[in-house]
Amino acid sequence: MEKGLPARSENYSEWYNELVKKADLAENSDVRGCMIIKPYGFAIWEKMQRALDDKFKETGHSNAYFPLFIPKSYLSKEASHVEGFAKECAVITHYRLKNDENGDGLVVDPEAKLEEELIVRPTSETAIWSAYKNWIQSYRDLPILLNQWANVVRWEMRTRIFLRTSEFLWQEGHTAHATKNEAVEETSLMLDVYAKFAEEWMALPVVKGRKTANERFAGANDTLCIEALMQDGKALQAGTSHFLGQNFAKAFDVKFQTKEGKLEYVWGTSWGVSTRLMGALVMAHSDDLGLVLPPKLAPIQVVIIPIYKNDEQLDQITELINPFIKGLKSNGVSVKFDISDQRPGWKFAEYELKGVPVRVAVGMRDLEKGLIEIARRDTLSKEQQPIEGATSYITNLLDEIQDNIYQKALSFKNENTYSVDTWEDFTAQLEKGGFISAHWDGNSETEDKIKELTKATIRCIPLAAEKEEGKCILTGNPSNKRVLFAKAY
Repeated sequence: MEKGLPARSENYSEWYNELVKKADLAENSDVRGCMIIKPYGFAIWEKMQRALDDKFKETGHSNAYFPLFIPKSYLSKEASHVEGFAKECAVITHYRLKNDENGDGLVVDPEAKLEEELIVRPTSETAIWSAYKNWIQSYRDLPILLNQWANVVRWEMRTRIFLRTSEFLWQEGHTAHATKNEAVEETSLMLDVYAKFAEEWMALPVVKGRKTANERFAGANDTLCIEALMQDGKALQAGTSHFLGQNFAKAFDVKFQTKEGKLEYVWGTSWGVSTRLMGALVMAHSDDLGLVLPPKLAPIQVVIIPIYKNDEQLDQITELINPFIKGLKSNGVSVKFDISDQRPGWKFAEYELKGVPVRVAVGMRDLEKGLIEIARRDTLSKEQQPIEGATSYITNLLDEIQDNIYQKALSFKNENTYSVDTWEDFTAQLEKGGFISAHWDGNSETEDKIKELTKATIRCIPLAAEKEEGKCILTGNPSNKRVLFAKAY
């Protein structure tokens, strides 16, 4: 078997990279900054997709699909939007290659220059609002509640699998409304959907908050977010929901006739999460043995490993264990019965590495006594249980494991959230990591200076934060609310 993982405590970055690779989640492709998501990793992403897609449809949204390519002129219609994304855009200038006359292989055909250059979408607001102009004439056409599952390209300079890649998968919701209140409510609703998914499915506690003007999405009036804390004490933005106001409606001249017969601009939102959630899942729960997957997102929830000496014993075990497997599957549990010829010890280590929540070992001697051995991935504990009644026992155990993983992550977040009041305490705590709750004077220049001095950013202004009089940690100016700082991915 391959050498084990590096210790998290010694090199967290190397531990993460090796775990992603060895657990068969993903690998780097031959294109710089791009990744290949392998079947096991994609199976987790599919479970995320399915759960989120159900939530979107429950809240009235429908899926659609818009083109990968966006005319360059679209991007320049909304000033702050183009400024926010211009440096990350991949641009298509030609549509054909030809053989080089000097025999040097394929070259761009200069005669195949596009009349208008195309942007490979970094996000789809411009393409979608261009379509909305044709779709919306009256208040009867509103609201439009759309989502699309897609890939996007942002030409990142520093990349890391799942966390920051030049191409990634995501969903992006885009809605249009007749009133400001409806759009504001939609922005909050979708943030709640993300927070619920993170906590109930990913077992990931998050802080719901508002981004500062400096950190706001390019082209939005307001950005709400969920922020999570990873085991190395760094923050990770796990999802965002944007109130776009009428910015894109004005940029693309999207107006509707009200009930009173007046023409008004449409109000908009957009919101999204990406394969970055895969990185969050790995970093929030896993250990030095490998992945620790919440049962709700585990491709294999229970693995059954037979321990036998010959084919005759394997046949006997299979016959005795089949009703148990059928019982688990009828309870909606995903099961793998591993009869490959690898040694049991190899299989134990492999499924620990892949984060399978429950491992069941079955040998002839135990089965003759009506017993099986059940091992939990989250606590690494083992116990013997009667096979009779084990179906309901394991079904309940999966719920217990899901909750235990969440509670462990919640305790970690709470224990690593610190309240500080001085610059000295702030900088000292930053070296140790964690969320830091501190006063800020609300000035963008102060925010920039703190980032320049420490590399820490304001992750959010927590929505649950209460008013509290204090002084800014850097300037000493008055402040009436604490914000959440951290170093971040």
